[in-house]
Amino acid sequence: MRAILLRFGELFLKGENRHLFENALLNNIRKKLSGQKFKLYRTQGRIMVSDFEDEEEVVGLLTKVFGLYSLSIAEEVDATVEKIIDYIKTIKLEKGTFKVEVNRADKRFPIKSMDFASELGGVLLDNNKNAEVDLYNPDRKIVVDIRNNGKAYVFDKTIYCQGGLPLGTSGKALLLLSGGIDSPVAGYLMAKRGLKLEALHFHSYPYTSPEAKQKVFDLAKKLSVYNDEVRVHCISFTQVQESIHQNCSPEFMITIMRRIMMRIAEKICQRESLGAIVTGESLGQVASQTMQSMTVTESVLKKIPVFRPCIGMDKEEIVSIAKNIDTFKISILPFEDCCTVFLPKNPVIKPRVAQAEAEEGKLNLEELIEGALATEEIVVIK
Repeated sequence: MRAILLRFGELFLKGENRHLFENALLNNIRKKLSGQKFKLYRTQGRIMVSDFEDEEEVVGLLTKVFGLYSLSIAEEVDATVEKIIDYIKTIKLEKGTFKVEVNRADKRFPIKSMDFASELGGVLLDNNKNAEVDLYNPDRKIVVDIRNNGKAYVFDKTIYCQGGLPLGTSGKALLLLSGGIDSPVAGYLMAKRGLKLEALHFHSYPYTSPEAKQKVFDLAKKLSVYNDEVRVHCISFTQVQESIHQNCSPEFMITIMRRIMMRIAEKICQRESLGAIVTGESLGQVASQTMQSMTVTESVLKKIPVFRPCIGMDKEEIVSIAKNIDTFKISILPFEDCCTVFLPKNPVIKPRVAQAEAEEGKLNLEELIEGALATEEIVVIK
């Protein structure tokens, strides 16, 4: 019988609360495989999936589950010497080298691991005259994993998964999702650390198009592969931007705009019980992402921290992750987001809090924030 052997990595570092992480991981696997026929169970430090129908589909879904380090598709046989040898005899090897490795997790098994590996290697040599043994750099490694449930699992490939922590075990956060390359990557990286995400998108219709908004929904759809679903809070920023453009110094347009975005994000976080704001900022990438700009932007927050997982990455690193999670092609579609509206020619790159506050004194901040929140639309992307 075919079975999928699942391994988790970082969870081994957990102490007395490890069972909470394992239970969360099991629940996340069940959610991911909902709609599929399968059986899920644990055995001695392993999670097993069996009785499935569509192997390729199930494996593809499992590789998207945070908390899983790797998996192997194995043949399950009774953990007796005779049954294991009978199965090993059926394995056909191409011309090349191989190695047999035995993991005897069940110490009741009568033959020691190295001795049994040697015996099984002999069986393979007898049945595959063109193959040779190489214990150090084999073309193919055949693993026999003997568990304490009376079963042995034989496999020859390891498929790597996402790693990280089970989704939801680190709480919930709000991702500022524009339409660019960086913010979806930031969302993915924080979900990998166990954060369940909601998203906040600011649009500036009619200065930005409906296609720009749809682009963000398409990015949220890609993130939902890892996040189960994404609740996207869509807010019109048009009135805010027009007011800043009319009343404030042009070079402070982006600084004031982002400070107001942060205030709105904090209000949504407090209302929805979200513990952090996540952004795709990378130090020095643009004017709004200098150390001084980020300090001035974040200074308006009173209770909610900002997580910036891309802060130390260069653009090529971010693009590489975007391609791996399949958001890059969507992000580069030529539909502008609200940050490009009324864009100043020479934005300030080293603002000070006092300067920003002086510019904000020209605005009715509370009225603008409440007016923006009144436009909120929540779309659930699955």
